[in-house]
Amino acid sequence: MFYKFFFELKKHGIPASMHEYLSLMDALQQEVINYDVEEFYALSKTIFVKQESHLDRFDRIFDAYFKHMQSLPEDFFMSKIPMDWLDSEFKKHLTPEEREKLKKFKDLEALYEKFREILDEQDGKHEGGNKWIGVGGSSPFGAGGYHPEGFRMGNQSAGNRTAVKVWEKREFENLDGNVEINTRNIKVALKYLRHFSREGIPDEFDLDGTIRKTSENAGMLDISMVPKKKNRIKVLLLMDVGGSMDPHVRTCEQLFSAAKHEFKHLELFYFHNCIYESIWKDNTFRFSRRIPTLEIIHKYGKDYKVIIVGDAAMSPYELMYAGGSVEHNNDVAGIKWLRLLSDHFKHMIWINPMQEYTWDFYETTVYLRSFMEARMFPMTIDGLVQGMKCLKNKKRTHRSEVWGDDR
Repeated sequence: MFYKFFFELKKHGIPASMHEYLSLMDALQQEVINYDVEEFYALSKTIFVKQESHLDRFDRIFDAYFKHMQSLPEDFFMSKIPMDWLDSEFKKHLTPEEREKLKKFKDLEALYEKFREILDEQDGKHEGGNKWIGVGGSSPFGAGGYHPEGFRMGNQSAGNRTAVKVWEKREFENLDGNVEINTRNIKVALKYLRHFSREGIPDEFDLDGTIRKTSENAGMLDISMVPKKKNRIKVLLLMDVGGSMDPHVRTCEQLFSAAKHEFKHLELFYFHNCIYESIWKDNTFRFSRRIPTLEIIHKYGKDYKVIIVGDAAMSPYELMYAGGSVEHNNDVAGIKWLRLLSDHFKHMIWINPMQEYTWDFYETTVYLRSFMEARMFPMTIDGLVQGMKCLKNKKRTHRSEVWGDDR
């Protein structure tokens, strides 16, 4: 029965060879373990799993196979559509024909003008409908309803991510850099970016150098010392926070905690949806203690590696237009600030926590992926590994060169 388990491992991407299979058979023949499923699990994992990134995959195959499943579905390890996303889709009561009839405004000024007209006419609370400012319905002004673009009034979002402006003061929380990570895989992925160099006073014993010098000295002991290795990588971590990033807080905390552990020179800044003329270090004081983006460019040298973390899903106005920000009137379009950052920091990538198959659903995500020259990576173990390799290259690398394809 074990050879079928062996083929299941190979079928789903664990590089098991006949050498490992025969080692397992030999261990069983030698009665290394008792007839206990937990001991067999530990033995199998020790023999077959050579990389930490395969631990979770092995666990799922083992669990499925020894619950008498004859085969695993072909899409067993493919990303599933989140149930909360499906549930929100079913809750939308408008038919496609009704959505087509909704008016989409030509520009931001037209939307402002319509908003002023409604404010002058309306004199009370309203629910449902397609005109007044209220909740539900399909008016371009309100909360909890559906419209292809409009102003969201208050914090009650329907999850459609189509608001052009949000009329409220929202409070965001800082990410916890001390959160306990359930898996070490993120740390393993980030190690690909680390670069060590020896600097300072020689105070570490050099075994290879001692052997070489002793040999050259006709056997007379000649101890060699070298400076300690130091991680010289400098990282700027720019994290989108609030709004559509709320479902990804846990994952972002894990990434931030792992980055704090791996990179000695790490600076974290926050932004919301898009980077504009200022960003901030503490969400508690994000309105009073903002840091000009130009100051970031002038303060941090070109040797810093920049990692932007965000879903890149926003209204096109927020990215392409002056005054398009949902929270303030920005004098310069967000894409121009991103271009300034890209021109200064030659090593910059974008990590997207949304599942990669959803990227094409959002116009701004597609645009930003192109703007980044495809250096947008999913927040998966493989995505983080490829992102770190991209940052480590001396020349600016297109994502297709890293992945080995053009997906």
